[in-house]
Amino acid sequence: MKTIILLHGAIGAKDQLEPLAAELKQQGYNVFTLSFSGHGQTPFASIFGIEQFALELEQFIKENNLQQPTVFGYSMGGYVALYLAHQQTNLLGNIITLGTKFDWNPAIAQNEVKMLDSKTIIEKVPKFAEALQKRHGQDWELLLQKTAEMMLSLGNKNTLTLNDFTSIENKVLIGLADKDNMVSLEETTAVYKQLKNGAMYMLPNTKHPIETVEIKLLIEIIKRFN
Repeated sequence: MKTIILLHGAIGAKDQLEPLAAELKQQGYNVFTLSFSGHGQTPFASIFGIEQFALELEQFIKENNLQQPTVFGYSMGGYVALYLAHQQTNLLGNIITLGTKFDWNPAIAQNEVKMLDSKTIIEKVPKFAEALQKRHGQDWELLLQKTAEMMLSLGNKNTLTLNDFTSIENKVLIGLADKDNMVSLEETTAVYKQLKNGAMYMLPNTKHPIETVEIKLLIEIIKRFN
C-alpha cells in the first residue's frame, strides 16, 4: 500500500483535502493529512512560517514511522515539502505540487497581502469571513495577520532560491492550474527546469482554489506519477 501525505495551503486546513483523501483511500492509498500550526484550530507555535511548518511535517513523519512517503502539497504545502526536501535528502519520497507560488519579491508580497485584511473581508465578503472563523476558530484574524507577515518576509528574502531546487534529489511533479491568477506559468516552469528529477503538469479549466480541482483527474495524475 502506497503512503501519501496531503498538505494544505496558506489559511487552509486539512479538511479542505478530505475529498482528495477519500478518493485516494478508495484507490488503495494509505493517506495522512495534517493542519499546520495556527491552521484548522491547531494551536499556534512560537514561530510561524515555512521553516516551522517543515519542522512540523518532519515530526509528523517520524511520529507516524513513515518511510519516504509521497507528499502532495497544495499551494504553500508544496513549498513546505520542497523546502524540507532541500534540507533533508532522504526523508521524503516523491513530491507532487499544485498551485505553489515560488516567485516572491516585495511588490508581489504587497499585492498578495492586500487580500488578507480581515476588516475588508468582514465588510466585503462576510460569508468568507464566516468560513474562515468556522475553519480556524476565534484566532482566524490572527492567522491572516501572521500569514501576511510570512508573505512579506518571503518578499524580502525568498526562503527557496532557484538554485536551491537543483539540490533536490526527489522525483518532483510540479503542477499548475491553467486559470490560476496567483501563480504564473513562468515561475512554475523556472522551478521545473531546475529540478534534477522534475516533471510538470497543468490542470485544464481550473482556478487556484483547491475546491475548483476535478478530483478524479488529479487522482489519475498522482497515480501515474507515483
